[in-house]
Amino acid sequence: MDDVNLAEEISQLEVEIEELGEAVERCRKFILASKIAIAVGGILLVAILLEVINPDRLAIIGTITFLIGGTVAFGANTSTAQQTMVAMRVAEMRRAELISRIDLRLVEDGSGEGEPDAP
Repeated sequence: MDDVNLAEEISQLEVEIEELGEAVERCRKFILASKIAIAVGGILLVAILLEVINPDRLAIIGTITFLIGGTVAFGANTSTAQQTMVAMRVAEMRRAELISRIDLRLVEDGSGEGEPDAP
């Protein structure tokens, strides 16, 4: 594979890595929202048990919805984030492997810096 094809594949991998990173960040936001929903459900449950809130049907349904919905969303987004991180690591490893195959050459700027002193 020539350097041009390698550079193109590396570029594609970099785009993929960036997209995967954005997906992980979205998952993290959903995970945070899920934790908040679980906390709200827990607070509502305690408030109902302590009779701070009238234990009517709406309050109970809302509490259950926050607890179960938050738990399900937390689990789904956590596993998606983990799978996406694995895919991102694989793409990064592939990119590193392709970069190592490129024949890199030292380019001098002609300023004389970095050249050994002549005796």
